[in-house]
Amino acid sequence: MKNWIFDIRSRPFVLLVVLFLALTGLVSSQITESFDQGVALYFDQMDGGELDVIMRYITESGDVFNMMVFGIIILVIPRTRRIGITLMILIVFSTLLTGYIKCGVDRDRPEFEYEDVDFPVSMSRDTYSLFCEGSRDASYPSGHAARAMIFGVILGYALSERFPRGAYLLLLYPALISLSRVYVLQHYPMDVIGGTVIGLMLAGVMAKKTRLYHIFESKS
Repeated sequence: MKNWIFDIRSRPFVLLVVLFLALTGLVSSQITESFDQGVALYFDQMDGGELDVIMRYITESGDVFNMMVFGIIILVIPRTRRIGITLMILIVFSTLLTGYIKCGVDRDRPEFEYEDVDFPVSMSRDTYSLFCEGSRDASYPSGHAARAMIFGVILGYALSERFPRGAYLLLLYPALISLSRVYVLQHYPMDVIGGTVIGLMLAGVMAKKTRLYHIFESKS
């Protein structure tokens, strides 16, 4: 998984920045609007039954409060403290960054809503940005997707020396979070794609600086 890690002055980082700017341009110019609306309408008309509840639980696991609790837990464990610190920094920074970008792009969330469905957990909109009141109702990019990608890359990289192939399974988490955000009608597809790119950018650079893979190296 080391190929996912890079310096801020590296080609992968620059390409990711260019990709995000291109995605933002497409969203701002509404070129992807018909595609996004079509996908949202498809999920709005779907009768998911129990899947609706499962997706709600998955999406709420990406709430900033739940992720902070997880970060604190591994922070207090001496051996994983560096991972905890890294995650806490990135959770806060990515949440604020996506919040301010939402203010700039100012794209409304999907207007569809669930009807006659009683969910056991409430829907959170954990977007925070000082001096910008409209960010909570803005859609692009997804903070949940960004944080989930950070978790997948940081934890996967930390485990990559001990579990070189198994570490990639952690990338299933950001994939599920992104799918759930579209499924529960909180985001459009382009929102979660943009959030995923931000998460990869931040996690790739931070993991490179902290050399997290040394944490779980086997001791001789």
